[in-house]
Amino acid sequence: MSTKTLLTRVAPPPLFGIRRSVHILERNLMTTKSFWPVMVSGFFEPLFYLFAIGVGIGQLVGDISLPDGTTFTYTEFVAPALLAASAMNGAIFESTVNIFFKFKYGKIYDAILATPMQPGDVAVGEITWSLIRGGVYASGFLIVMAAMGLILAPSGVLALPAALLIGFAFGSCGVAAATFMRTWQDLDLVTLVTLPLFLFSATFYPLEVYPEWLQVLTQLSPLYHGVQLIRGLTLGIIEPVLLFHAGFLVVMGLIGAAVASRRFGAMLLK
Repeated sequence: MSTKTLLTRVAPPPLFGIRRSVHILERNLMTTKSFWPVMVSGFFEPLFYLFAIGVGIGQLVGDISLPDGTTFTYTEFVAPALLAASAMNGAIFESTVNIFFKFKYGKIYDAILATPMQPGDVAVGEITWSLIRGGVYASGFLIVMAAMGLILAPSGVLALPAALLIGFAFGSCGVAAATFMRTWQDLDLVTLVTLPLFLFSATFYPLEVYPEWLQVLTQLSPLYHGVQLIRGLTLGIIEPVLLFHAGFLVVMGLIGAAVASRRFGAMLLK
């Protein structure tokens, strides 16, 4: 056996795969055609929250004043946060429930790796598909916001790319988390994590109304950074700190993607 052949066999799989990952997207698109309502169903939950809380309770709450003195209606304040939550929900549930099923029951990846595709290709493809699902949710919600006049600044056009960034961050971490799950009960942990993030990421109230200890915890929430990013863009509050929020999500997504790719390789090539 030649040295070149030996090195090829023992070399670790590439961390990320790009060129062939498009085939994962093609497969997911074809399988989704038969149950497309499931693909868009998650869009309605934040929409119901918008009408029930943003519009309904907003009539009782009144206006929200931010630390810089600017004032917005409660609906204008809540809507960007629900947009961020919509992107999170789409990405995280696609990247956990579906990935877990494919690993444990569908055995989809065993068949995929019988082709020239590598674990890195699979990881990138699934993360991208999770991002797309989050983008679908966010796009529908953004259209509703525009129709209701809740996008107050031209910078609001960047809300969709920001939502896709949120989808990337949560989708990457969701795919990585799915590789550690062993039973369906483990999926309960997803709700255990996402529900507090949804409720305590300055989603419904300004950060300043929280106790100091909770403010510190809130600023560690990845959804908080997504909320602040989209809220700043849609309300026209353009500050340098938005770059920090975006950077936080980029780093989170890259770490999740690296872990997911390594875990795919470890599990599928063992």
